[in-house]
Amino acid sequence: MLATIVLVLTALAFAWSMGAHYTGACMGMPYATKSIALRPALGLMAAMTLIGAAFLSHKVLVHVGHGILTGQLLVIPAIIVIGVAFLLTTAFTQLRIPTSTIQILIFALGGAGLALGLGINWLAILHLVVLWVLAPFIACGLGFLFTKLFDHVPWSNASESARLIGQALVLVGGVASLTMGANDVSNATAVFLTVHFSGPLLAGLIGGLGLAVGILTWGRPILERVAGFDVVKMDMKMATAAQLVQALVVLTAVAFGYFTSMNQALIGAMAGTGLARGRQTIDRKVMFGIGRGWIIGPGAGFILAYVGAWVYRAILGG
Repeated sequence: MLATIVLVLTALAFAWSMGAHYTGACMGMPYATKSIALRPALGLMAAMTLIGAAFLSHKVLVHVGHGILTGQLLVIPAIIVIGVAFLLTTAFTQLRIPTSTIQILIFALGGAGLALGLGINWLAILHLVVLWVLAPFIACGLGFLFTKLFDHVPWSNASESARLIGQALVLVGGVASLTMGANDVSNATAVFLTVHFSGPLLAGLIGGLGLAVGILTWGRPILERVAGFDVVKMDMKMATAAQLVQALVVLTAVAFGYFTSMNQALIGAMAGTGLARGRQTIDRKVMFGIGRGWIIGPGAGFILAYVGAWVYRAILGG
């Protein structure tokens, strides 16, 4: 019973950390362009994230909870997996390095499963890796296309253009927040299904509450120092196109029970909008640093979870 309580608390802590981590990815652009104020931005994101997590995440929760490991994961190893993912996500947030919590979690599951001698569905992981590789390139192409399309929308005057684009940017930020809840809540609470603690509805609701609390309590400093515009020099049309593409790419994956990185989809879309304006708008040094973070995160997740599960098995007889 105590171990189950610790698991729930660890999952809530991870969800809290993720909520803050993705504040910039979802509402950074609307806030940075002054399309929405700080408190409304955090409130809108928290509400939409909770809705997405509670009602749109079931396929992804089942996929992560039952589709990665074919053996039975016990509660304490599940705590190790979630704890590793939580610590790494928090560290990346503090360092202001976008990473993929999904990739960290999946590789942490794989590391723990390998150390414990559990069956691992490597084919499912391969399918996810292919999706993770393709998603930024698809987002890049769509970002280029949407930016070009937005450039050809006729506006009667500049003030109308700014007002409507600002409203559209807030709207797509809300959709991105909904998408984040549906896509990322599985990182924290899919193990509830694995250890047979709950079904997807309760797992989504608990995780969604954790995400929302993270947004509201820790989202402000993350949002105020969001580095989204370090990657490309963006105008409002580019920002709207990038945020919309991010939501479309990730929501499409979620609809089929898959999940991909919010940050990678956004960075790919931002790169596409930059290409639409001229290759010189892309900050390659920043892009390289982000790419390095995406490699370090999953690798560190695998190694730390493997070591933790191995110690559990060797010392505690798991």
